[in-house]
Amino acid sequence: MKKSIIALATVLTVVFSANNIQANTIKSESGTTEIVDASQLQSVYDAYFNVKDALIKSDSKLTSAKAATLLTAISAVKMDKLKSNEHTVWMKVVKKLTADAKSISSTTDLKKQRETFKSLSKSTYDLIKVSNPEQPIYKQYCPMADADWLSKEKAVKNPYYGSSMLTCGNVVETIK
Repeated sequence: MKKSIIALATVLTVVFSANNIQANTIKSESGTTEIVDASQLQSVYDAYFNVKDALIKSDSKLTSAKAATLLTAISAVKMDKLKSNEHTVWMKVVKKLTADAKSISSTTDLKKQRETFKSLSKSTYDLIKVSNPEQPIYKQYCPMADADWLSKEKAVKNPYYGSSMLTCGNVVETIK
């Protein structure tokens, strides 16, 4: 009888240990998915910041090239890998993001690029607001252009006027 109880206890211990190992494996796999989710949109954000930086330099050819890279990043996003709240916003903004990136990449008219950047910034803001960015993102506003943009730096560098009014604007929101 004692041998039967010990054998039963051993079997139960093995079964519970196996379940615990399996549960931890599943947790690890879902943790990996979260990393993929973050990096999917992160490439879009990084490309957006590169477009902004090119506009700050008032370099229309560089801006066009960076917008083409943004377009590639947008089309590489796998919607089924996004978190629910990100997916909802993505579905609302993806057409506008794509159209704006195409528009900026297809022209070297700096004035047109900057005008389209206003809309691109709005869509990117809507998306980044529901994400958990890796670092604080600063929403900045220029009263002269009556427009917002996003920046990884707190210091204002205005993409709408470049060197002619580089520090025009202020931080209106910090997204964490």
